[in-house]
Amino acid sequence: MYDTFSEFLKGKKSLCIIQAENPDGDSLGSALALDYLLKDYEISLYCPVEIPKYLRYFKDWSRVSLDFDYNADGYIIVDTAAEVLLSKILDNPAARDRLYTAPVFVLDHHETDDDLDFPHQGLIQTLPSCCNLIYKICLEQGFLSPSPLKEGAENYETEKTAAEYLYYGILSDTLGLTSPSVTADTFTTIADLVSRGLKVAELDEHRRNFAKKSPRILEYKADLIHRLEYFLDNTLVTVHIPWDDISKYSDEYNPNVLILEELRMVEGVEVAVAIKTYPDGKLTGKIRTTESAPYADKIAGYFGGGGHPYAAGFRTHDISYEDAVRELITAIDTIKKSGLENETI
Repeated sequence: MYDTFSEFLKGKKSLCIIQAENPDGDSLGSALALDYLLKDYEISLYCPVEIPKYLRYFKDWSRVSLDFDYNADGYIIVDTAAEVLLSKILDNPAARDRLYTAPVFVLDHHETDDDLDFPHQGLIQTLPSCCNLIYKICLEQGFLSPSPLKEGAENYETEKTAAEYLYYGILSDTLGLTSPSVTADTFTTIADLVSRGLKVAELDEHRRNFAKKSPRILEYKADLIHRLEYFLDNTLVTVHIPWDDISKYSDEYNPNVLILEELRMVEGVEVAVAIKTYPDGKLTGKIRTTESAPYADKIAGYFGGGGHPYAAGFRTHDISYEDAVRELITAIDTIKKSGLENETI
């Protein structure tokens, strides 16, 4: 089923693994796991932005470089097939030219359409996370042993570390195995990863230590809570994150991560949106929805974005926060009135 990936690798000695400009636990876990599992290749890891501090519980996060590798024999893009999330790379003429002329392979798990206009191959399968997909590919294609290696065996530590990164990535994109996308197969995958030697309690303690918030971040979270705005009979909640906040706090803790998931726990809320605005006129939106409103991807689609039914995002330019909120209200109202909750737009 996944032979196309092995075919892509044939004849290549060096590979550059690319994350989008919104790195998260799934994209970072995907990149680092491939770094370990594709051990017969010279690997470089690239992301157009620095890995945020809240993700640095991945012990090899510093392997990811801000410098694009122009000399790789092939490029693997993980966790996205959306051009808008690769705009920083494509805005670099030399990097753009390289992607248009070199072999490129895309690994993604999102339901949105592949809109990349440069030549590429890919495997896009609807799964809870990209790490799920990478696990399946590497198991089938022999990059991961079919059964757990015994401690002390050759490649034991390599596969154990890769399993840790896959585990972290799956947990990140499934909200700790609680999202509606989780299936029995997800738990089977986790069970196999655990059997490869990783210590769940130790990994979780390590992650929690990195997730601790400084007093100033906790105060900032309180400020964000005071800024919440409710619409559509309190079923929609939005929060504005202006550039001053982004420049002041993002290096320490992503404001979206700080507040967004928690908003789904507010009584009556069906859709939560964190909107960032930038000095160049750019606006980004992160959307989270509940089980009563599984159409985050459709809301994002009105802005040219996409994602999952319960988690999606978009980017636009030359629009104010206030106008974005009005368009959000229109989009949600249109989806509900048109009965598009379970349709593709």
